[in-house]
Amino acid sequence: MTTEPPHGAHGPRPLDRRSPLPLWAQLSADLRRRMEAGAFRAEFPAEHRLTGEYEVSRHTVREALRKLRAEGLVIAERGRASRLDTRRIQQPLGSLYSLFRELEGQGVEQRSEVLRLERTVDGTVAGHLGLVPEAPLVVLERLRLADGEPLAHDTAYLPAEVAEPLLEADFGHTSLYGELTRRCEVKVTGGQERIQPFLPDIRQAWLLGLADREAAFAIERLGQAGERPVEWRETVVRGDRFTFVAEWSGDSRAVALAPRASCPSS
Repeated sequence: MTTEPPHGAHGPRPLDRRSPLPLWAQLSADLRRRMEAGAFRAEFPAEHRLTGEYEVSRHTVREALRKLRAEGLVIAERGRASRLDTRRIQQPLGSLYSLFRELEGQGVEQRSEVLRLERTVDGTVAGHLGLVPEAPLVVLERLRLADGEPLAHDTAYLPAEVAEPLLEADFGHTSLYGELTRRCEVKVTGGQERIQPFLPDIRQAWLLGLADREAAFAIERLGQAGERPVEWRETVVRGDRFTFVAEWSGDSRAVALAPRASCPSS
C-alpha cells in the first residue's frame, strides 16, 4: 500500500453530508483534486480502502469511480486493480504556457518531428498578426510526441522580421519560446487563446494516429510580446491524451461567449 499523509494535498478531505451535492460527486471531485496534486502515482487505492477513508458505502465509491473512468482519468480492467491513465497530459487554462515545459515538468519525454520550417506568405495569418497581407512570415510546423506517441499537430507563424534567426534552430527537442528568446531576443509575455472541439482532416488524423471521425481539440493562439503580436499558432491536440485544468474563485471573470466563426482579434 502507498503511504500518503492523511491530510494535505494528497490526503482525503471530509465529505459534506449536508450538501445538496451527492456523496459520490463529492468523492469524485476530491479524488480528482488528489490526482492533480500528484497522488496515486504508485497505485490507485482499492474500493475498500476508499470506503474507509471517506466513510461511505461501496456503492458510493463505485459511482465515483465510474465517473472518473468515463472522464478517462482512471483505467479499470477485468482482473486488475484500477490505475491512473498516465498518458493523459494536463494543461492549465488562463496562463501563458509552453507545451515543451509542461510536458517536461510532468515527467513526460517529449520531442518533435519538424515537418516544415521555412519562410512563407499567408494573408489570413498576416491579418491576425496585424501585418500587411504580403508580409513575409516564418512558419514552424511540428508533430509533437509525448513518450513517443503523437500528441499534437502544431503550426506556428511569426513575422519574419523578428523570427528569421529561427530558421537555423533545431526544434527536435527544444521549445519555440526558448529559441525565440535566445536567438531573436523576443519574449512572449501573454496573448489570447481559443479552444474548441474539432474533427481533424485526413492528414491530421493520420499524423496523430486517430480513427476516422475521432474528435480532437483545436487551439488557436495569438502570442504577444508586450502589445505586439508576434505569434499565430494553430494546434490540433488528441482529445484522449489531453485535459485542460482551470482554477477559479469568486473574483474570476465571466466567460465571454462568441460566435463559432469568430477568432481572437489581433
